[in-house]
Amino acid sequence: MGRKSKAEEPAVFSRLEEWRVARGLSRQELADAVSVHYQTIGYLERGEYSPSLALALHIASVLDVPLEELFSLQPFTKSRKGV
Repeated sequence: MGRKSKAEEPAVFSRLEEWRVARGLSRQELADAVSVHYQTIGYLERGEYSPSLALALHIASVLDVPLEELFSLQPFTKSRKGV
Protein backbone atom coordinates (compact mmCIF):
# COMPACT_ATOMS: atom_id res chain seq x y z
CA MET A 1 0.00 0.00 0.00
CA GLY A 2 1.81 3.10 -1.22
CA ARG A 3 1.30 6.78 -0.92
CA LYS A 4 -1.27 8.31 -3.28
CA SER A 5 -0.03 10.46 -6.12
CA LYS A 6 -1.13 14.08 -6.27
CA ALA A 7 -3.60 13.17 -9.03
CA GLU A 8 -5.26 10.61 -6.74
CA GLU A 9 -5.62 12.91 -3.74
CA PRO A 10 -9.10 14.34 -3.17
CA ALA A 11 -9.70 17.96 -4.12
CA VAL A 12 -9.71 20.47 -1.29
CA PHE A 13 -12.33 23.17 -1.66
CA SER A 14 -11.61 26.58 -0.19
CA ARG A 15 -13.39 29.68 1.08
CA LEU A 16 -10.09 31.23 1.99
CA GLU A 17 -10.39 34.25 -0.28
CA GLU A 18 -13.84 35.14 1.08
CA TRP A 19 -12.66 34.98 4.68
CA ARG A 20 -9.39 36.79 3.97
CA VAL A 21 -11.21 39.65 2.25
CA ALA A 22 -13.84 39.75 5.00
CA ARG A 23 -11.03 40.18 7.53
CA GLY A 24 -9.55 43.03 5.46
CA LEU A 25 -6.27 41.27 4.74
CA SER A 26 -4.25 41.25 1.55
CA ARG A 27 -2.65 38.04 0.34
CA GLN A 28 0.71 39.43 1.44
CA GLU A 29 -0.54 40.24 4.95
CA LEU A 30 -2.00 36.77 5.44
CA ALA A 31 1.12 35.16 3.98
CA ASP A 32 3.32 37.12 6.37
CA ALA A 33 1.12 36.10 9.32
CA VAL A 34 1.44 32.38 8.48
CA SER A 35 5.05 32.51 7.22
CA VAL A 36 4.47 31.51 3.59
CA HIS A 37 4.99 33.27 0.25
CA TYR A 38 2.03 35.37 -0.89
CA GLN A 39 1.75 33.21 -4.03
CA THR A 40 0.99 30.22 -1.79
CA ILE A 41 -2.11 32.03 -0.56
CA GLY A 42 -3.18 32.56 -4.18
CA TYR A 43 -2.63 28.88 -4.99
CA LEU A 44 -4.74 27.90 -1.98
CA GLU A 45 -7.51 30.33 -2.91
CA ARG A 46 -7.67 28.99 -6.48
CA GLY A 47 -7.57 25.36 -5.37
CA GLU A 48 -4.25 24.76 -7.12
CA TYR A 49 -2.61 23.63 -3.90
CA SER A 50 -3.87 21.74 -0.87
CA PRO A 51 -2.56 23.03 2.45
CA SER A 52 -0.81 20.85 4.97
CA LEU A 53 -2.82 20.32 8.13
CA ALA A 54 -0.43 22.57 10.04
CA LEU A 55 -0.80 25.39 7.50
CA ALA A 56 -4.59 25.04 7.36
CA LEU A 57 -4.80 25.21 11.16
CA HIS A 58 -2.48 28.21 11.27
CA ILE A 59 -4.55 30.07 8.66
CA ALA A 60 -7.77 29.27 10.53
CA SER A 61 -6.24 30.58 13.73
CA VAL A 62 -5.03 33.82 12.14
CA LEU A 63 -8.43 34.44 10.52
CA ASP A 64 -10.23 33.32 13.71
CA VAL A 65 -12.43 30.97 11.69
CA PRO A 66 -13.24 27.28 12.27
CA LEU A 67 -11.14 25.13 9.94
CA GLU A 68 -14.23 23.56 8.34
CA GLU A 69 -15.40 27.06 7.29
CA LEU A 70 -12.18 27.50 5.28
CA PHE A 71 -11.45 24.12 3.74
CA SER A 72 -13.54 21.08 2.85
CA LEU A 73 -13.31 17.84 0.89
CA GLN A 74 -16.87 18.52 -0.35
CA PRO A 75 -17.88 21.57 -2.39
CA PHE A 76 -19.38 24.35 -0.30
CA THR A 77 -23.10 24.71 -0.97
CA LYS A 78 -23.27 28.48 -0.86
CA SER A 79 -21.05 31.50 -0.68
CA ARG A 80 -20.23 33.15 2.62
CA LYS A 81 -20.08 36.66 1.13
CA GLY A 82 -20.50 39.35 3.74
CA VAL A 83 -19.06 37.12 6.45
